[in-house]
Amino acid sequence: MLDTPEAVFEALRENHERPHGLQRTVVAEELAEAAEVFDKPDVLVTALLELMTSYEFTGEHRKAPVVFARLLKLWDTAPESFSEGEAHQVFWRFKWVTTSLIQVPDVPLATIRGWVDRMRERYEAGGHGMQPVAAMRHHIAAHTGVGAADAYDLWITRPRTELSDCEACETRNMARHLMADGDDSAALDAWGPVLDGSQSCSEEPQSSQARALLPLLRTGRTDEARSHHLTGYRRVRGNTGMQQEVGLHLEFCALSRNEGRGLEVLAENRGLFEATGAPLARLGFLTGVEVLLARIVAQGHGDVTVAGPPGRNWTAAGLLGHVRAEAEPLAAAFDTRNGTTAVGDRRKARLAQEPLLAEPLPLGLRTAVVRPAAGPGATDTPASGTAPASPSASPSGVAIPEDFVELVREARRLSGAGQPSEHRLWERIAERMADGSAPDPHDHRLGPRELLEAELADHRADGHGNAERRTEFAAEQDRAAGLFTRAGMPWHALAARANALAWGAEWQEGETAGREETAAGIDALLAEAERLAAEAPFTGEAPGAGETAVSAHSGNDVGRTRVLHHLMVLNAAAYSAYREVLEQLPEPSEAAVARFDAFSGRLRTESERLSAPHQTANARQYVADLAARRGDLALAEAELRAALADVAAAGRPWRGSRPRCLLAQFLLARHEPDEAVELLHQAIGDAVRHDDAGFPLAPSYALLGHAASHQGDFGGAVRHLSEAAARYDQDGDREEATDVRLQLADVLARAGQQADAVAVLESVLSDETAEGLDERMLAQARLTLARGLRELGEQLPAAEEFLRLADTVAGWEDDRAVHTLVAAEAAVTLALADRWDAAASAYDRAVAAHAEAGNPPMLAHMMREFARLTVLAREEEGVDAALEHLARADALLAAEPQDTEDFALWYEQGSVHYRRGRVLAEAQRFPEALEAVEAAIAAHERGGEEGEVPRAEAVRIAALIEGNGLERRAAAVTRLAAAAARCRAGGLPEAADILDALRQEFQQR
Repeated sequence: MLDTPEAVFEALRENHERPHGLQRTVVAEELAEAAEVFDKPDVLVTALLELMTSYEFTGEHRKAPVVFARLLKLWDTAPESFSEGEAHQVFWRFKWVTTSLIQVPDVPLATIRGWVDRMRERYEAGGHGMQPVAAMRHHIAAHTGVGAADAYDLWITRPRTELSDCEACETRNMARHLMADGDDSAALDAWGPVLDGSQSCSEEPQSSQARALLPLLRTGRTDEARSHHLTGYRRVRGNTGMQQEVGLHLEFCALSRNEGRGLEVLAENRGLFEATGAPLARLGFLTGVEVLLARIVAQGHGDVTVAGPPGRNWTAAGLLGHVRAEAEPLAAAFDTRNGTTAVGDRRKARLAQEPLLAEPLPLGLRTAVVRPAAGPGATDTPASGTAPASPSASPSGVAIPEDFVELVREARRLSGAGQPSEHRLWERIAERMADGSAPDPHDHRLGPRELLEAELADHRADGHGNAERRTEFAAEQDRAAGLFTRAGMPWHALAARANALAWGAEWQEGETAGREETAAGIDALLAEAERLAAEAPFTGEAPGAGETAVSAHSGNDVGRTRVLHHLMVLNAAAYSAYREVLEQLPEPSEAAVARFDAFSGRLRTESERLSAPHQTANARQYVADLAARRGDLALAEAELRAALADVAAAGRPWRGSRPRCLLAQFLLARHEPDEAVELLHQAIGDAVRHDDAGFPLAPSYALLGHAASHQGDFGGAVRHLSEAAARYDQDGDREEATDVRLQLADVLARAGQQADAVAVLESVLSDETAEGLDERMLAQARLTLARGLRELGEQLPAAEEFLRLADTVAGWEDDRAVHTLVAAEAAVTLALADRWDAAASAYDRAVAAHAEAGNPPMLAHMMREFARLTVLAREEEGVDAALEHLARADALLAAEPQDTEDFALWYEQGSVHYRRGRVLAEAQRFPEALEAVEAAIAAHERGGEEGEVPRAEAVRIAALIEGNGLERRAAAVTRLAAAAARCRAGGLPEAADILDALRQEFQQR
């Protein structure tokens, strides 16, 4: 009941603790009405200030000036009703009113300027400096575009006062001025203290993070742009007081080519379409929406479903038209009010922007909305200054002839050279044959009619092979073999059949019949190869019509073509034998090993004799991989380095990517990340440069990220892991993508970017993206997220994640101790959030779980933390409760055997004694406190070398109790001197310095 002033004050205090939002604003309005019934202006003053605060931070700029007018009237009629702090707020909020009036186009410019004049008069009468007044005049000038430079100089050259905006907000406005002048670098330099966290306030850094995104992209600082999007967006998401900032994040998504992420951001902020209290901020939001939607529509995806104003379903094109119909007249209204075109010009400039990157910036996030592939009629204009791709060129830069015969000839030439980019041309050939734009595909200049069909089947098989679709691969290779046979190309047919057997055969684990059938087939093909070699020697005699057509364009004569296909058969045999050994590991049969040794040796011998070093490299890779899996890393490394030499001799650099990746793995296992990083960069670079569609880019980027993190290059690790996650998404491999994101979150946390890590984990755990993923993997992600939120000080969200996870793991029969761990962490986090009733329930749950599946370190930690937090929350009243928690910890640890595996009992017991000493010292029970800390020192003694650091800390506390609490400074000095000497002798100079500093302090007293 709000029937007394005291009840209203209490309700105001409670409401002030709520986060800004609709609920807080509605309650503030109710409390302002309740305060009016009392003949006590001081209650109304407090209520109106609270209401104005709610309006300011939820974007209700139309309403805030009305409330301030009431406050100003009270200030003039009953100034004694204002406390000192409230009087300060009256002058402070003159600035809020100015910025609110700028937000509303219905308010004449003369009225806004008149208000600033009133502000100046009030400041002069109150004896306040004029810098805040100059700041408001600069706001007006920057908004209207009239006299901004002069107004900036008048503001920036005046000294700050106690009523100036906070340093963070002033930094933002300085940077915005520099950015408006077109100097991105200077703006970012000015923004430095806000972006690095040195300056902050309730609006910062999130406001500046949003505004700095495009300057960061334009200046090539993409890592920082990624980070500020991840962390900044979390702070503005769904916030009606941050509409403009949400619009800037949408714009960033569009211009960094992350349209899918943009659509997800739009869906998360659907409620902002209903926020109309700040028209200028709304215009900023709508313009950001328009930038995103215009890009999606221009790509040919106007019919994609998107989130718009509630009440109906929207497509991208439909919402674009709706937003444009509101934003254009709104911008015009501001320009009419201002008598300039500044607002409309800024809007047009935003809408005219093109993407700032050639490829999507990997953000490390999993989005539910996949970026749509370009469709017919879609356009995708690159960044300014970059010419659009020629229609006769592939994305890799490979020329694609328009003439069909030339197209086929060029595809055959690339195939003969083993160039991976051949697939681009075969894809184009298949497209033209499918859509009827090809002339007669059986043109006599292209050889027998079956030849082109065989080559296309072979190309389709490659696609299936890259996707590990064995059955489809084998079917297409068998089809190609039949067509090659009809075309008079027996070696080509033989290689296709060998490939079908080696790479296409499928059998279940432990199945022998399938393996034996494959081995028999390979043996038959090798016998056929020997027969062919005897009947049609490699000299090129008696070529078939198909061989003549291919050799005419491949750069190889018929003899050389036969040699290459002969070696393909041997490679297939070696791979088949390698695969059999691989599937029998760790204990392959002697017969399988002997078969592999024979076939890999034959491939190496023949490729060396016939001068085909790229096939020698294949043999070496098979040997290296099996050697590594069997523990012979020295042999594996030697073979891979030799394989790279073979690749170089072959003049086929694209074939070095896979052995480089394998070698990098071995080097990482040896903790040699520097060379590993170099090898992986070259491997990925060659694969991309030569358009190797079969190269596993996603796992290679993941490995590179792992290597970079071992180097200590966290920025590089974040880039590469983000790229890996995005590529796994494109490949549809959700489990691998999630695993990489967990690694990414770990790297971000270790790099001190905890907010970035939390953003990544939230994307992993969003309802739509998490569906169907492995429960254990998601549980690990949720645990890491909860801990990250707790580290960021977001205790209540962290506790909610812990409780959700506890419900999940409670049903795990095979790992019951995890439930104890999670329940204990939930209890501590709820206590940190000051939710003591819920914390007590979680505490009891953890104790019950421990009785079923023990986790003594976690439970002891929980009890110690409850002791510490209870004292902080209840001060003197909490001492007895804290000691009770520590007594329970003593009993818990006393029940544990001294030799419990993976459990340092000495440390846990010492930590309990240490906490008891701190609790007793807080209660000024110094003799008992010293006794407890002495027990902690003794316990840590039992830990030997590992116990030296916690022992030194316990000694420090003992000395403080002794010197300050018991006033026995000489004893404390003696204790500290001995402990410092012990630390120096034990190689702990930092601990020794801390103890020495305290000793010197006591001596000086």
